[in-house]
Amino acid sequence: MTASLEEARRFLNLAGDDLAAYRTLADAAHIRRSIALFHAQQAVEKCLKAVLFTAGVEFRRTHDLYELADKLEHAGVDLPITADDLGRLNPFAVDFRYDDQLIPALSREEVEAMTQEILAWATAMVEKVAQ
Repeated sequence: MTASLEEARRFLNLAGDDLAAYRTLADAAHIRRSIALFHAQQAVEKCLKAVLFTAGVEFRRTHDLYELADKLEHAGVDLPITADDLGRLNPFAVDFRYDDQLIPALSREEVEAMTQEILAWATAMVEKVAQ
């Protein structure tokens, strides 16, 4: 197994952990929604990075989902969700963790569907390279 494949699988495992954290925190009434959404953003970010590893694309250390999606698109990798839709999670990487700003409208169902779809897609992309 190549180092990039190992790193991709490690990131997928971490993304799964972040998705589980999102689900747990989203169910906790005493936890601010922005904290739960941080973990959804992290799950998506790690999935995109996992696919970048397998595609051999270098990227800087960033939380910007637009930037990561752009790198994938320039590498010829088709995303299952538009960069604009993914980017709706961008503010939760940093901005909303340190402020009580108004949270953009993202339903629990939307976030769940988006993160599940990206995780399934990234897993399939990584396993395709592994074969």
